Amino acid sequence: MNAPASAIDVRQPVRLAGLFWLACATAGAAVFFLPGIDSLVEAWVQPEYSHGPLIPIVSAFLLLRQLKTVPAAPVGWTDRLPGLALLVVALLLAVFGRVIQISDFVAYAMILWVGAMLLIGFGWSRGHALWPPVFHLVYMLPLPGALYYGVSTWLQGVSSELGVFFLRLMDVPVYLDGNIIDLGVYKLEVAEACSGLRYLFPILSFSYIFAVLYRGPIWHKAVLLIAAAPLSVLMNSVRIAIAGVVVDRYGLAHVEGITHFLEGWVIFVTCVALLFGLARVLLFFRSDRPRLVDALDLETDGIWTQFLRLGRAPAMVLPAVVMLALAASVTVLPERVPAPIARDSFATFPRGLGAWRMQSDSRLDPGIERVLRADDYMVRLYEAPASDAWVELFAAWYVDQSRGGTHSPEVCLPAGGWEIASLRQIDAPGADGMFTLNRALIQKGLERMLVYYWYDQQGLRTASSFRSRFILTLAKLKTGRSDGALVRLTTPIRVGETEADAEARLQALLKSADGPLAQALPGE
Repeated sequence: MNAPASAIDVRQPVRLAGLFWLACATAGAAVFFLPGIDSLVEAWVQPEYSHGPLIPIVSAFLLLRQLKTVPAAPVGWTDRLPGLALLVVALLLAVFGRVIQISDFVAYAMILWVGAMLLIGFGWSRGHALWPPVFHLVYMLPLPGALYYGVSTWLQGVSSELGVFFLRLMDVPVYLDGNIIDLGVYKLEVAEACSGLRYLFPILSFSYIFAVLYRGPIWHKAVLLIAAAPLSVLMNSVRIAIAGVVVDRYGLAHVEGITHFLEGWVIFVTCVALLFGLARVLLFFRSDRPRLVDALDLETDGIWTQFLRLGRAPAMVLPAVVMLALAASVTVLPERVPAPIARDSFATFPRGLGAWRMQSDSRLDPGIERVLRADDYMVRLYEAPASDAWVELFAAWYVDQSRGGTHSPEVCLPAGGWEIASLRQIDAPGADGMFTLNRALIQKGLERMLVYYWYDQQGLRTASSFRSRFILTLAKLKTGRSDGALVRLTTPIRVGETEADAEARLQALLKSADGPLAQALPGE
């Protein structure tokens, strides 16, 4: 992953003009990529990404160290063409992100821009070897909302299963219901904050740095990288198990303190120590059997000298001029503001839908509301007069999905202990004809339910989350809007009923609710 430091002579005159043009290019980039920078700063406030501000600093350190292995020699313009091509790609991606107002794309483009500047400065023949510090910048990026929620929910499930496994090994009576560990006198919820993501991301970054600095075979580096995620998940499960043991042996009074004590740096430091131990074990497979400190390239001499090499006057002029011009253009051009969205609030949604009458209008738990982050939502139970079977109508609407959006029931249902027995797409009747939605049969023990759900992107309904995001992107380009919604209908399959009975109930309410939903979920 990195070449060992060598005694390459990199002494050359300091090019102050080159550093000046590099500073100009960087200043222009800071203005042009500002939406991406803002999104990173906003993400770094969250505990899961609090390590983010350190990533650029560490990447810069890795870069300056590795520059010692790059010889100082003239570079022709033809060798810089790949860098110019990458610069064009980075700028186009950033422009696309600015136009559709998805700042994550602008943040991704920044990393490509850094790589492009190195290839322009050092040429492809020498600059392409500098990819490790550039790639490390990926660890400062937040996961896209849907991916984050999916990974978090999956890790909650894994942590719950492993935590219960460890508790049973220690003869602690326990029952697992979704992500709730039932200890009898106390129910320990493996919430989103307990998923382990706040340990996983910094540990993955550390393992990458460790692999870069490690002087050994490629397969050693691969083992160190691959081991980071399992170690993080394992230690998080151990933390959950310890909390369960404390409740079982010492009561509820001690669980809060031990849980907080085992959060954060305790888990991180333990995982780091385990990585060092793994590296020490790997050294036994080497014939020379070096000490661990000798197997790590920790040389820091000549960092300032390497920094001065970044200024290549002729190479930096063009990127500097381009970035300053783009910075000026985005400063002068007016910001695109979408037109106000006219819609009916869910609070005005009819209490009666044809023959159906509302039985309850409830609110979600505050913790679930924080995860959902919907701008408007409703959770209502409707019953038909001739039946005591109910149908739950849930709808969540987001004014700006670029800052968080719909969560697929495929992800959140298992967190509640429900197993998806079957999932397929069907055509169902709406007020204006047939449309495609998802049909899921879920079960928990002997309980069974039938679920319909779909995504509504400004009047266009789809069962596919990927097509939903494609529609959203087109809408951003066309109108600048990024609003959308998720709609879900749920009904139980009672004793003596068939799936067809429950399906008829869902379709009956769907026909009655489709018209009012169109008023609450605005189209184009």
